[in-house]
Amino acid sequence: MAIDSGSVEAAAVGTATVGLYADLQAMGVSDAEAPAGAPGRRGGAGPSDHRALSFGPATVMVPMRAPGRSPYRLRLLPSDPDQPQPRAILLREMQPVAEVALPAAPNFYRLATADGVPYWKIALLHARRVLASTVMQSCVRYNDEGQACRFCAIGTSLKEGRTLARKTPAQLAEVAEAAVRLDGIEQMVLTTGTPATPDRGAAHLAACVAAIKQAVPSLPIQVQCEPPDDLGWLARLKEAGADTLGMHLEAVEPAVRAAVMPGKAELSLERYDEAFAAAVTLFGRGQVSTYLIAGLGDRPESIVAVAARLAAMGVYPFLVPFVPIAGTPMADTAPPPAAMMDELYRRVAASIRRAGLSSGDGKAGCAKCGACSALSSYEASS
Repeated sequence: MAIDSGSVEAAAVGTATVGLYADLQAMGVSDAEAPAGAPGRRGGAGPSDHRALSFGPATVMVPMRAPGRSPYRLRLLPSDPDQPQPRAILLREMQPVAEVALPAAPNFYRLATADGVPYWKIALLHARRVLASTVMQSCVRYNDEGQACRFCAIGTSLKEGRTLARKTPAQLAEVAEAAVRLDGIEQMVLTTGTPATPDRGAAHLAACVAAIKQAVPSLPIQVQCEPPDDLGWLARLKEAGADTLGMHLEAVEPAVRAAVMPGKAELSLERYDEAFAAAVTLFGRGQVSTYLIAGLGDRPESIVAVAARLAAMGVYPFLVPFVPIAGTPMADTAPPPAAMMDELYRRVAASIRRAGLSSGDGKAGCAKCGACSALSSYEASS
């Protein structure tokens, strides 16, 4: 199919809107083309199986779908020496929608540690200028069918040899320094599988943050873990240098939590509220966040109500659509419809504004990046 570049540019200006972002994140991109080495995310901790697409200054992490599962696809454009990033035409039912940029592999991916570990096995580029790492790739619940989160593929990348079971503080500091120096990384996100220890991973996160801050003092860092048994660990994370904190509810109705994340559901919503209150006191309003995943089974009104309550507490409710991942028990569960996400985004964004919060005010983290959700665009436009 011949594509007129002028008409594509016009389409890009007219349609790269919050509605398009929500539609893409609900439907994904089918059989997406990408140049060799272009960053994407497959499997891993949490509900993500994405590729980064940039619409001008906005970068959106879009789920990848099997052929025929989405009306959207990409067609790569010929390389252009004047364009440093690979570019592609986004098509919907074979009609051009917009021209997008695909982030090329970052410079730090070419490096390895002294003992031969590739840097990309230690930390990955996310979106445009975010460095991310799961510091412990195993979870106490993952191998227990009665405990594991039904949507999570934390063990996949480890089984496929794409990461390390445990990253050391020294490794993460080395990679962070190189990523900032060579690729202009602006923030870092550290998450973890949950170990069978009362700190729930906070101890290792604190050690990693301290080492990174020593190597790159100016790099903002978010840490993500479950609420530890001793909430004093939240203060230790702050003292180590963490700028923001994520503690992820994901599902909000008790029955849904028990069905899709039975082990994690043993930590009650009340316990999360205690941890959120303590964290906001330490990190400040808007510097604590939580994932809310639409499509796991919660009723929309439940998500909206919890988001409003958390926002009033000073916790940013980072709303994302469920993304099915191959190999998980929920692999065949349909993602939420775009119309449902559009309504949820509008209502949650209104709660965020009423609470005086903004994704742009966060120092680091998923809400600050915003690429896995269209929420920040609704926040700005509603």
